[in-house]
Amino acid sequence: MGEVIHAFGSEPTKAATNKAATTKASKVPEVTLGFWLTNIAATALGETWGDAVSAALDFGFFSATLILGAVFAAAVTAQVRAQRFLPVWYWLAFAATTTVATTLADVADRSLGIGFTGGLLLLASLFGASLWAWRRALGSLSIYRIDTARSERFYWTAIVLAQTLGMALSDWTMEVPGLDREASMMMFAALLAAMAVVYFRTSMSRTLLFWLAFVATRPLGAVVGGLLDHSAQAGGMALSRGTTMMALAGVVLLCIVLFRQRAADKSL
Repeated sequence: MGEVIHAFGSEPTKAATNKAATTKASKVPEVTLGFWLTNIAATALGETWGDAVSAALDFGFFSATLILGAVFAAAVTAQVRAQRFLPVWYWLAFAATTTVATTLADVADRSLGIGFTGGLLLLASLFGASLWAWRRALGSLSIYRIDTARSERFYWTAIVLAQTLGMALSDWTMEVPGLDREASMMMFAALLAAMAVVYFRTSMSRTLLFWLAFVATRPLGAVVGGLLDHSAQAGGMALSRGTTMMALAGVVLLCIVLFRQRAADKSL
């Protein structure tokens, strides 16, 4: 996806365009195949990381969320303060969003007493509200113009809510009778493939497609992580969480090296 992703079918306002032209370079990567592959690997890494913290400390969902939320806040604050796009720093912050999203989804699904469907609807509403606030405040939802501290705050808020929504979607599908991990992985992979076809064959809003694909990569990454560290009886490879985390961290680094990770071009 090498073109700028605008708001749902609309151009950014003149004020937003002029402001983008006079500020520093974008702090987020270009959306390419490499971005999506790194996204899935980093999501699986963050999922395993979050589960490891919760299991090792034996905390409840709320306590684990507070701890992982602090890690997320520190990582994103460092990313916001960076003067330019740094791939390793960006993906570290991204993995941190996955860890906190894992426990936030558990809070919505299990601790609020509204069930998986209720949690899914609640998170979808919060995610939609975050995009609405972003568009209202800055005049554009372009993810290629993340070049100010304010736009980065909106971006990372949307990222963590999209991650949480995707995790809740994964939990919801796990409740479907007869849908095991392998079938779930194939379903979300097919969904992403269908979105790719829509992207290349239609003029559907690129922003809408981006966020739909982003939400769908979250459960796919969670399933990949689960296949590595879950027991053989649960359909996994029974690797330790430490081994799984090291393997996934290696995959993320490999993706950064193999795929050219460069800042999004705001002129597109």
